[in-house]
Amino acid sequence: MAKCSQCGEYENLPYQCRRCGQSFCAEHRLPENHDCPGLNEWNDPGGVFDSGVDDGGDGGRSGGVTDRVKSRIDRETGTGGLLGAFRGNMTYVFLGLMWVTFAAEFAVLFLANGTLFDDLFVLSAQNLIEGNVWTLVTSVFAHSPASFFHIAGNSIALYFFGPLVERYLGSKRFAIMFLVTGMVAGVSQIGTGLLLGGPLTAGVYGASGSIMAVMGFLSVVNPNLKVMLLLPPIPLKIRTITLLYAGLSVFGVLSGGDLGGIAHAAHLSGLLLGVLYANVADGRRGVPNQIGSGGGGLGGPGRGRF
Repeated sequence: MAKCSQCGEYENLPYQCRRCGQSFCAEHRLPENHDCPGLNEWNDPGGVFDSGVDDGGDGGRSGGVTDRVKSRIDRETGTGGLLGAFRGNMTYVFLGLMWVTFAAEFAVLFLANGTLFDDLFVLSAQNLIEGNVWTLVTSVFAHSPASFFHIAGNSIALYFFGPLVERYLGSKRFAIMFLVTGMVAGVSQIGTGLLLGGPLTAGVYGASGSIMAVMGFLSVVNPNLKVMLLLPPIPLKIRTITLLYAGLSVFGVLSGGDLGGIAHAAHLSGLLLGVLYANVADGRRGVPNQIGSGGGGLGGPGRGRF
């Protein structure tokens, strides 16, 4: 027995779509009945049969390079392409990157020193001034080596909430949302710190800015989504959980921006970005009405974790 990816009904004899690889009931087994992404690609000859030669008569010299690159990207990220396996799985790709980065952090600390760790994984104004712009991305996936609960809490939240938003938006838009909100959240945190008189070296890392964007997004597209918390084991609506987080973040920012070592400005900015995007985004699929979940991350002095 399997659950239909379109309507959520359980099917004793499920059908697996050859184009997107998901399982469906008899009613939604056809690609056109479950909004299969592979169907659009098949109907786009440029994405399947494109020879890479510009039809404009100039051998592809005028604007042809851009068209060929775009066509290649579409083919490789589409159904059957080299990166097609990531379609519908970006949540788990990001989860994997978080844990790979976590292991790399320990390797750097063991083989080198804290200075190299900061240069590679921590987003700070000092790092950006020195040209370490990669920390805009690496800081999204890095977590505190001193607290297993930091990465564990964020992983649990992403595992349960991420797939819901990814199915709603599609993998490409979800990936862009996750990365952009994470980077903006980090910049918001260090910017807030500077405005409050903090040092240039004050840094931040963690995926909670992106995860708060996911929660803010869900709070708009389905505010009545019921979430079963692990501790304590009580059901709450996603809207209630998000409002509680928002209140804590506002209080944290007003209390100095780094209350308890938690990057509250990053949390708040991520949440607001998720809410704003949910109001303009159109969904491919709906969001279920109930889910079991949990999560959370703790911070420490001197460096914000989110």
